[in-house]
Amino acid sequence: MIEASATARYVKTSAQKAKLVLDLIRGSDVNHALATLHFARKRVARDIEKVLRSAVANAQQKEGASGDVDRLYVRSCYADQGPTQKRIRPAAMGRAHRILKRTTHLTVMVREHLEPGAALSAGDLEVEKRPASAGTRRRSSAGKTAARRRRPAKKVKGKKAKKTTRTVTPKSKTVTKKTASTVSKVKSVTGVVKKKTVTKKKS
Repeated sequence: MIEASATARYVKTSAQKAKLVLDLIRGSDVNHALATLHFARKRVARDIEKVLRSAVANAQQKEGASGDVDRLYVRSCYADQGPTQKRIRPAAMGRAHRILKRTTHLTVMVREHLEPGAALSAGDLEVEKRPASAGTRRRSSAGKTAARRRRPAKKVKGKKAKKTTRTVTPKSKTVTKKTASTVSKVKSVTGVVKKKTVTKKKS
């Protein structure tokens, strides 16, 4: 069975952005993968297309290859993180902000079908496996929220807390009205209305 691979190193993009495009072509035929990359609206798709064409050329040069591109399919493709260039952008009050220019290594592997147009089986595709990092991985905010929802509620032992009710008594309101001749004050206390009229003496 003919297999070939190609790798592009130090591509100026992040591995996270490249994996979004690589997931579109994994397991598909070479012609379908090239069409998908040609019309993909991602800048990294142009670099992945070059790597795929290089892998196809490597497969055709191997001994025993049929040379038929229709029998080739993308067996595996992945993006590894490369070195990160660190730059500094001046900020306010004498500070400096860090700029991280990430790079990635793109790898595409193609394999030839035994028969043209044969369906893929589960063993034909290589599942991407990466070793777990030594340190603890931080969970995203969405993952933490989902973990809290799955966590059962804790039961409080002991006496139940009594519910306390709070009553609020209405305060008295004072409304003052001024006119040219009189000043009337209206006070409402516990539903009783009292009026007091004061006349102003003319000087």
